[in-house]
Amino acid sequence: MTREEHARARAQQEKRRATEKRSREAAKGSIDLPFLLLTILLTGIGLIMLFSASFPSAYYESGDGAYYVKRQALFAVLGFIAMAVVGKTNYQRLRGTARFVVGIALFLLILVIIPGVGITINNATRWLGFGTLFTFQPSEIAKLAVILYFADSISKKKEKMRDIRYGIVPYMVILAAFALLMLLEPHLSGTVLIVGIGVVMMIVGGIHGWLVGIGVGSVAVIGTLFVKLVESGVIRYGASRIAMWKNPWLDPQDTGYQMCQSLISIGSGGLLGVGFGKSRQKFLYLPEEHNDFIFAIVCEELGMIGACIIMLIFAMLILRGFWIALHARDRFGTLLVVGIMTQVGLQTFLNIGVVTSLLPATGISLPFFSYGGTALALQLLEMGIVLSVSRQIPAPRNG
Repeated sequence: MTREEHARARAQQEKRRATEKRSREAAKGSIDLPFLLLTILLTGIGLIMLFSASFPSAYYESGDGAYYVKRQALFAVLGFIAMAVVGKTNYQRLRGTARFVVGIALFLLILVIIPGVGITINNATRWLGFGTLFTFQPSEIAKLAVILYFADSISKKKEKMRDIRYGIVPYMVILAAFALLMLLEPHLSGTVLIVGIGVVMMIVGGIHGWLVGIGVGSVAVIGTLFVKLVESGVIRYGASRIAMWKNPWLDPQDTGYQMCQSLISIGSGGLLGVGFGKSRQKFLYLPEEHNDFIFAIVCEELGMIGACIIMLIFAMLILRGFWIALHARDRFGTLLVVGIMTQVGLQTFLNIGVVTSLLPATGISLPFFSYGGTALALQLLEMGIVLSVSRQIPAPRNG
């Protein structure tokens, strides 16, 4: 090695050490307290409402009215521990895990669709696990995998994101692979969620604006065409869901039963609600009252005012998350937080939209509220990633 090469290598090494030192010093900063408090508040309210909503069905199924909330609380504790650990860890370390997590997620999604391996509930095979003792949806891991991989890859490309070969094609292939595997389950809502997260991260990453317009227009055309084909009978999958979405009272005792009961729950709550714990619909009238349709019980017990307050807390959490993204130290941190908060925001919108009959039933849970231990633990872990990014927000300059 020549003297010049040696000097160049030494300079690069010193630069690397200086960067690592700045990163370690930045990681010692304080976490974003408003975001942390909002996360704790939503989780606490979610556990309380889960206990209220699930008590009748839990007592009927297991003899223990607190069966669901006790399991959820255990995963909440595990999630808070994960959030604390990840929140104090330098988020740059997540770069090295991105491809590994994507590989694990794809492997688990393939396992789900293998006959005899995946667990089928309500004509959908979306779960892996050990009977009813422990189950989880690989789609929850897939969401995090897409966020990590896209954030790592997009943050390195910068101007290359405007090139279709580098900024569009590779990511569309990855999204198509995830979408195909999830549609085979079938899991339409999860597919929409993952594709939505990926597209938003690509937009933030810097793809051309006209590509965004084409993409939105294409989705609108395909969605409209799908509904028309279903209504005409050409496509049979989802026909009953589309019909019941337009008018659930066409068949209130069968295919429209769940939506009718959900609307009755919401209407019964009125402005102030019937009172905490006093829901009537949760007594085995409303299916999935502790899961996908828990927001209907929230509306019944707390009324429109209580439901609006909870939606306001969700909005505050999401907006605070995007504020952290705007002030992140680097593109990787920005993209991580954008992906996570897009997931929370889109999932919340889709769930409330389904429960209120604004959207067709898709089977999607409400973050922090719906029963699902692994989903809650992963959501809290993701909140830990956001807190980790917040620790490295550069201090404002004086003057």
